[in-house]
Amino acid sequence: MSKKRKYISQKNDHKLMEIGRLILRFMNENSSKIYNYKQIADGIDYKNPRQREMVIQALHKLQSSEKIKETDKGKYIINLNIAGTLTGVIDFNQSGNAYVNVEGMEDDIFIHSKNVKDALQGDKVLIVTYTYKGKKLEGSVLEVLERTRTEFVGTLQVVTHKDFGFVVCDKKTINTDIFIPKGKFGGAEDGDKVVVKMTEWKPGDKNPEGEIIKVLGSPGEHETEIHSILAEYGLPYEFPEEVEKDADKINREITDDEVAKRRDMRNVCTFTIDPKDAKDFDDALSIQKLKNGNWEIGVHIADVSHYVVPGTILDDEAYQRATSVYLVDRVVPMLPEVLSNDVCSLRPNEDKYTFSAVFELNDNAEIQKQWFGRTVIHSDRRFTYEEAQERIETQQGDLTEEILVLDKLAKIMRDERIKNGAITFDRSEVRFNLDENNQPIGVYFKISKDSNHLIEEFMLLANKKVSEFVSLTNKGNVSNNTFIYRVHDDPDPAKLEALRDFVSTFGYQMNLANTKKVAESLNKLLHDVKGKGEENMIETLAMRSMSKAVYSTEPIGHYGLGFEYYSHFTSPIRRYPDLLAHRLLQHYLDGGKSPDRNELEEKAKHCSAMERLAADAERDSIKFMQVKFMEKHLGENFTGVISGVAEFGFWVEIPENGAEGLIKLRDLVDDSYMYDKATHAVYGSRTGKKYQLGDQVRIKVVKANLIQKQLDFKIVE
Repeated sequence: MSKKRKYISQKNDHKLMEIGRLILRFMNENSSKIYNYKQIADGIDYKNPRQREMVIQALHKLQSSEKIKETDKGKYIINLNIAGTLTGVIDFNQSGNAYVNVEGMEDDIFIHSKNVKDALQGDKVLIVTYTYKGKKLEGSVLEVLERTRTEFVGTLQVVTHKDFGFVVCDKKTINTDIFIPKGKFGGAEDGDKVVVKMTEWKPGDKNPEGEIIKVLGSPGEHETEIHSILAEYGLPYEFPEEVEKDADKINREITDDEVAKRRDMRNVCTFTIDPKDAKDFDDALSIQKLKNGNWEIGVHIADVSHYVVPGTILDDEAYQRATSVYLVDRVVPMLPEVLSNDVCSLRPNEDKYTFSAVFELNDNAEIQKQWFGRTVIHSDRRFTYEEAQERIETQQGDLTEEILVLDKLAKIMRDERIKNGAITFDRSEVRFNLDENNQPIGVYFKISKDSNHLIEEFMLLANKKVSEFVSLTNKGNVSNNTFIYRVHDDPDPAKLEALRDFVSTFGYQMNLANTKKVAESLNKLLHDVKGKGEENMIETLAMRSMSKAVYSTEPIGHYGLGFEYYSHFTSPIRRYPDLLAHRLLQHYLDGGKSPDRNELEEKAKHCSAMERLAADAERDSIKFMQVKFMEKHLGENFTGVISGVAEFGFWVEIPENGAEGLIKLRDLVDDSYMYDKATHAVYGSRTGKKYQLGDQVRIKVVKANLIQKQLDFKIVE
């Protein structure tokens, strides 16, 4: 009998693996429950005697591989300590399926929507893994180890003639509605947009239970949707009253005692160059010609650290926010307005405390001397980028000579930076003209010109040199001083190889021999595709091959800029890491010893996480405004460019306004289309017709969903 069973087991090994996978999926539905073999067989619908015999064999295989444990004779439970369990963060897509990112693993693990259990977007989960039909590794969620969030934004739907309702969450990545019992409506009515707090999710229940904690308003209304975006990402809109009071108490006076501790640069020509709608001016430039013919250039940054002191509620609030959030119609500041727009802002014709990097440069933009420290300045003029650009182009107007000198030096530094490996992604950003009711009446693109590059180069210089000053000794050796860096890791080699192989089909070559060759190849590629039909596609793929820039205490360098040491120092009004850099620089200038690295690393991770949330919120606000703008164009035809391709469809961007809409594959009725990941395209199985990333297509706007912030397009032949 035993020999026969062994023979059957080997003969049907693949089938037993398939049954084992079904068993694990079933037992995973309640990972704490003990099952006998009959319950398991019934659970996977294996009910006849032959099938049950195979279930027993599959159970023996699972037990021998320690994926399940026998608690009593014939009774089994999933073994949560097996090697086949992994821990990671779950990420849902629009289809309801998910991927789990496990630290140290190159590929994410696919989780079918049937196997996500009670996991929600961003949760830390324990999964069991298995190979599905001999293909790639898949997994099932065993349990949620840590909830990333418990508050969500959605619309309340009250069940007719009942005293309960459900909140349907805005984000499709939240894969369930939240049950709201009687008495937990929080004043909300049917159809209101709300913030709901999940209170519990009992094992076996289809839906979690929650209570409404805030009513946002009617879906689709401008203020409701903007506040919904902030609530969705947990970003506070208003400051707590005690924080505002603390800010109001700040002494705004420029005192003689404090000035005596600083380098007084109020008599040096100083000005700011900012966007025309800016209210917080956190950087200024000063310029004067020295007797030896060189130029003294001062990069002056608002000295927020003078006013925002560690251990205060003002500092605690700034740290929690970590960044200002720039939505389409407003700024949600990191600091209360009295600080960001008044006390710290380097407004013209006012004395201000600053933290400065002062450089002596020759006409070739080579640094002869440098100095870092606290200063007091007086801005003589506030320029917009347009005004500064006018002086560069026409060589007329006040302070033209000073701006032309700065422009010349900046261009030398930019050329040198690119020669040393910096990559020049110069993509335009979409902006909106709004009426008095914040309705979009026009779209334009923010394009970087010489005046933008001028400011950028001197800010980069200050950021780089401050970082080097802290990180290196006078002899150029590593100092091991703890500091907060802005780091950008090298691109993933696999992504670069895929990019190289793909662009070669268009006749472009890339050299991946070393870091410098990669940078040179990318810059040449970006230059060569300008104005070509494939420009959008190749720029998009090149961007996707890059790593994400983050904050860290490990100085691994900034690949995109080509800098070995780089920190953010120049925007402490709107970025908390810059405030940390100011405090640390002063600490070292005062002869202080290196502080605890672990504590600073935690702060760096928090700031990176908050930066990502702010970027997502900003992106959502742009999508909302684009959908609102395109509502007026329903039924109209446009020429667009395919900007993204997925299994369920592809996105098309309209170049003249940046609006992006989805074309679902199921709506392409002329053929059955299949997705090809390698070529970023979908192909018709019968006709061979192809829609590929970067292709130009003619589309009609068929739907504008303000709540989902989504446009639906249709192909027009």
